[in-house]
Amino acid sequence: MTLQQIKYALTIADAGSMNRAAELLYISQPTLSGAVKELEREIGITIFLRTSKGVTATAEGAEFLSYARQVYQQYDLLTQKYSAHGSFKRKFGVSSQHYSFAVKAFVETVKKYGTLNFDFAMRETRTMDVITDVGSLKSEVGILYLDSFNRKVIEKLLADNELTFTPLINCRAYVYMWKGHPLAGESSVSLEQLRDYPCMSFEQGEQGSGFMAEEILSDRDYPRVIRSTDRATQLNLMVGLNGYTLCSGIICEELNGSEFAAVPFREDEDNRNSDMEIGYIVKSRSMLSDIAETYIDEVKKYLSAVKSANPEG
Repeated sequence: MTLQQIKYALTIADAGSMNRAAELLYISQPTLSGAVKELEREIGITIFLRTSKGVTATAEGAEFLSYARQVYQQYDLLTQKYSAHGSFKRKFGVSSQHYSFAVKAFVETVKKYGTLNFDFAMRETRTMDVITDVGSLKSEVGILYLDSFNRKVIEKLLADNELTFTPLINCRAYVYMWKGHPLAGESSVSLEQLRDYPCMSFEQGEQGSGFMAEEILSDRDYPRVIRSTDRATQLNLMVGLNGYTLCSGIICEELNGSEFAAVPFREDEDNRNSDMEIGYIVKSRSMLSDIAETYIDEVKKYLSAVKSANPEG
């Protein structure tokens, strides 16, 4: 097995088509098909299923590609570190639950490196996708949270995907709403006060259990729930329907705007508050790129400033 064969297989997986992969690699389609068949014979499995619509990885092939991507990424990092010049754009991706601070840190990272010689990707996505993206090295860094409700399930998924979680900050629950909401001026808000308003939740897909929820206190009973898939839509629904969501209270006004308020959640005997431990995930025992280290530093810098401004938050 050679690095060239691994590169061919990964390019096919990303392109979803033999013809498109051959174009990207500047080789003929028969040459590429022959190289993949030789690789499959060598490792004793079928990596791809060929269909009229393109190619898809088999179950064994998906597992092979996951390991192959790790190997090739480490090779790329070595090349970047010790080669004087590179002919390809370096890639860096982040997958995150819907946090404006994660996007803000990404913006600052891109500003430092520029887009001419780098291929960047910022993926605000479902919790399970954050884990699988980093597990397959589609993204190098992931941002998500743990709490007493989801910890065991998420930690099991992280272990299964050979991922390491590093804590960044601990938060208590806040109620996030637009400033025109009837409760926006309260010093704190209870679940009882929120019963007449819709709770906004990010959709986690057909297989998304309650443990995948991005909102803290997701195990509570909410009689009115509206699900959405992106942050901009959720903000619009908050304005249009007087909706709210439960979050960390860490809001980047530069990106979300100044028309929204984060009000502390007020616990009661039946609805206790909870700690939200936000952190980043990376592949275990992997060498981080300089871009990844810069991104993590930018996240830490932003959260440190938030902590300093709100020492009791």
